[in-house]
Amino acid sequence: REIGPGSIQRLMDFVLGIRDTLDAIIVADYGKGVISSELMRNLRRVVLDSGIILAVDPKIGNFEYYHGIDVITPNHHEAGAYCRMEIVDNDTLTRAGGQMLRELDCRSVLITQGKDGMTLFEKGGEISHIPTVARKVFDVTGAGDTVIGTLCLGLASGMDLRSAAIISNFAAGIVVGEVGTSTVRA
Repeated sequence: REIGPGSIQRLMDFVLGIRDTLDAIIVADYGKGVISSELMRNLRRVVLDSGIILAVDPKIGNFEYYHGIDVITPNHHEAGAYCRMEIVDNDTLTRAGGQMLRELDCRSVLITQGKDGMTLFEKGGEISHIPTVARKVFDVTGAGDTVIGTLCLGLASGMDLRSAAIISNFAAGIVVGEVGTSTVRA
């Protein structure tokens, strides 16, 4: 069941009320029905020509809502499911990243790959593989949230996509080295 029009209006009223203070909007889709086509369409309108970054941490089944955003950060399972292929090597990874860029018409795709790091696909054709920096992995809880949050912080601070992705990789490496949900400090 999707979010109702009244709830979408309340969310949009909140976003519009703070729009002038925003550098980025992160949509963390947990598959609970909050993210809808109408909500994403309204968010795209808010950020249009504003310089506000619109980023999505996706869920399988909702990719059709994510067109025209700045960055999407699926893990390799989510990217493979969207592209209807299993990502098993560099070739399938590259095909999936390119397909997502084209079909979703987004600025960038950052596919996280667990122990294999992450790969950034940029609209201009640049592909950057970023190896993992995690020394020990105790718990992956919150790693995806850390990646997208740190990535957007970097972008909002003026970093280029690749530099922001590298910093987000370091932050994720810290989080997975702790048991339970943890945070990263400067």
